[in-house]
Amino acid sequence: MTTQFRAEHVGSLLRPQALLDARAAHAKGDVSDERLRELEDEAALAAIALQRDAGVEVFTEGEVRRGTFMAGLMESLGGLVPVEETGGLVSWHRAGMADPTPEELAFEGAAAGGKLYQKKAMTSTEAAFLAKHAPGQYKITMMAASMGTSLWQPGISDGVYPSPEQLLEDVVRLQIEEIHTLFDQGVSWIQLDSLSYMWIIDTELRDKFTAMTGLTAEQMLDMTVSMDRAVVEAAKAKNPDATIAMHFCRGNNRSAWMGEGSYEPVAERLFGEVGVDRFLLEYDSERAGGFEPLRHMPAGRTVMLGLVSTKTPQLESPDDLRRRIDAAAEYVPLENLGITTQCGFASTASGNLLTLDEQRRKLELVVQTAQKVWG
Repeated sequence: MTTQFRAEHVGSLLRPQALLDARAAHAKGDVSDERLRELEDEAALAAIALQRDAGVEVFTEGEVRRGTFMAGLMESLGGLVPVEETGGLVSWHRAGMADPTPEELAFEGAAAGGKLYQKKAMTSTEAAFLAKHAPGQYKITMMAASMGTSLWQPGISDGVYPSPEQLLEDVVRLQIEEIHTLFDQGVSWIQLDSLSYMWIIDTELRDKFTAMTGLTAEQMLDMTVSMDRAVVEAAKAKNPDATIAMHFCRGNNRSAWMGEGSYEPVAERLFGEVGVDRFLLEYDSERAGGFEPLRHMPAGRTVMLGLVSTKTPQLESPDDLRRRIDAAAEYVPLENLGITTQCGFASTASGNLLTLDEQRRKLELVVQTAQKVWG
């Protein structure tokens, strides 16, 4: 387990406008595959330089090749059909600003319309690039397989997968294969990004998910924990020395959020049964509740406190951050804590409502706070 990295960010970074424009032109056939790849490489190099200059020591490509944070897994799968995603199933909100319109949040989603299979390993491209260019430890981020419930939609998927559980079995198997491929490439750090537990701890989302799938909260928790545990156990069996992390947030799209609630309903099972080395936990607002659920954290696990918001440009007070770290240390020893952003800066390609300079300042704040607390 890696504990010496006290400052981290979740993974995604704001895309340069030139890349966004090129991707739109590529979709129309006006930019070649080769040119788009060149621009993606340039954006990835800029993302690595930003992290290096800010003092971040665990590098990503900023997910600049992806349309959404889910694309690392989603774009590797065959058997999916496109569906429109406008946030209609859930309500999205912004703190202190007008709520986003469905059109603002829209991105192309997918559902299982056929038997799933792996058609390519998108994360392998990121891994090869980071192995060549990252000046230090790097990690590969990917959607947790337990989030595959979003791929199951009545009328589209049930002809192939009668239940979400059956679809998830294939998603888990395919994600394990992808992780094993990454290990064979020399990757030593995997981060699983999950929103699945949010469908349990937020009562409104839980009711909607139950209506759609027929699953109770207890069944959802059983299914989610078992799927995540299966992936982690298979990863550890392949490479016991690898660092496996899990990030958990409450929605992050154009500075908007979709869920709220304390970790309490899932904490004992999530922390106790999903054997990751590091938990990156959203804690930048009251929507996440208090630190009390951390009492369920097993000894020796690293908890990265997501205290710095990527949703707003305002810089948090360094003194307030240090006080909150001290409060968390009542439940998890200080030597097992670190600080991170609550989520990525661009979980979708359009990104949150910050400038590149404001993003840099946020990353610097994470690093500077870690240095003050842990040296």
